[in-house]
This record gives sequence, C-alpha cells and structure tokens, in this order.
Amino acid sequence: MTSPFFVQAIDPRGVARITLTRSEVHNAFNDVLIAELTAVLEGLSRDDRVRLVVLSAQGRSFSAGADLNWMKAMAGFSEAENRDDALRLARLMQCLNELPKPTLALVQGAAYGGGVGLVACCDIVVAAEEAKFCLSEVKLGLTPAVISPYVVAAIGEAAARRYFLTAEAFSAWEAQRLGLVHEVVEGPALEQKGRQIAAALLDGGPKAQTAAKDLIFAVSKTGAQDVLIEETARRIAAVRASDEGREGITAFLEKRRPGWQED
Repeated sequence: MTSPFFVQAIDPRGVARITLTRSEVHNAFNDVLIAELTAVLEGLSRDDRVRLVVLSAQGRSFSAGADLNWMKAMAGFSEAENRDDALRLARLMQCLNELPKPTLALVQGAAYGGGVGLVACCDIVVAAEEAKFCLSEVKLGLTPAVISPYVVAAIGEAAARRYFLTAEAFSAWEAQRLGLVHEVVEGPALEQKGRQIAAALLDGGPKAQTAAKDLIFAVSKTGAQDVLIEETARRIAAVRASDEGREGITAFLEKRRPGWQED
C-alpha cells in the first residue's frame, strides 16, 4: 500500500517494516493515517509471508500523537462524532496490540500522547538514548483514554498515576525502568539492535509465537476487549466535547495558556 504517511516493505525473510514518514509534522496522526495504518496492519495479520512487523519512524520524532489540524477539527465535533472518531483510533491500537505476529518498535525520537500508545502496543520496544516520552493529554484538558489499556499494562497503575496526571516528559531510561521500553541503545546502534532482535524472532516457530501472544493475554487479561474499547472511546469523547477539553485544544492551537493555568 502506498501512503503519504508511511512506507511499507516486506523482505524475503518475512520481516514487514512500516516506517512513519511525516517527519515535517513529527509523524502525528490524523483520521486518514489511522484508517490507512489500520488497513495495513489488518492485511499483514492475514499475510502468511509475514513473520514479524517492525514499526519505526523518520525524523526527530517517533510520533507526536494527534495532528494539529485534526485536533482543530475535533474541537468542533459533537460528542457523538468524537466517539466515532475515538473508536477508529481505538481499533488501530487494538489491531496493533493483538496482531498475531511479533511486533518490534524502534523508537528514535520523541513519542507523545498517542505515540506512546503505539509503543505500548508493540511486543518489543527498543529506544535510542535521545528518545523521550510524554502522556501530555491533561495539558490540553483531555485524557489518554483510548491508549490507557495498553499504557497501564506496560507501566503499571502507580506510574500511570504520576505520568497521566502530571504530563511530565520522561527519558528512555525511565521508560525502560517503568517497563514501556525493553532496551535503550545509542542512536546509531538502534537499527543494529533491531536486526539482532528480528533474527531472534525469526528463530521461533511462527504458530508457536502466535499461540504465545494469545497465552499472555489469557493469563494477564491485558487484552483490550470490545467493552473496554467502547468505554474508553466514550470517556475521551465526553472530555473532548466538554468546556475544558474545547478550551484546552483551542488554547494549544492559539499558542496561549488555557483558562485553568495562572498567568
């Protein structure tokens, strides 16, 4: 699939690579990227050639979360429209999380908001030392509702209580300590480490790996079931449509302080 948002390739070994290419907007997502990326992941999940999927990005950022123009449009949506929009993002996260093939994220730069969600949905995460992470939603009067099942599963409730509420940025090393990232390497070594992990994954039986992922979800109960997806979409829609949510997004777009911050 050809897209202005990412490139996709499958090598002879069955390693599928998706590289986000909107570096000029920090690989932020909008409704079109969400739809196209979901379609690609669904296709890869059914493709018998594919042994594993690598998710990476070009530029200084891995993903800055929501695109500014998309955020501006969402600010004018009704609560029902926001719910439908949130469900599409929720389906993308669920599709990545439950992909029946191993997934590997190579994080070269900043991951904010929904970008953290993409990271949390991958089986294995390697980050460059300069990468940083931030669950920035409350600064906009919003919540990280749609990505919360995956992020809380990765970092735990205690860490979520801090970083969901403060929106502090944290380093790759802190992300590793919390469990969001498995390994931190120097930037130039990111691709090499990715190749090493891909080689290890290719040594495993593909059907066994699918069964192993299913086993993990069965034992830990961290899979985002449909009822949870519906609930998180409902929650973010209500917050987006609230006075505070609209004020937060509008203030961000207008590059001013929101009303709840002191001058």
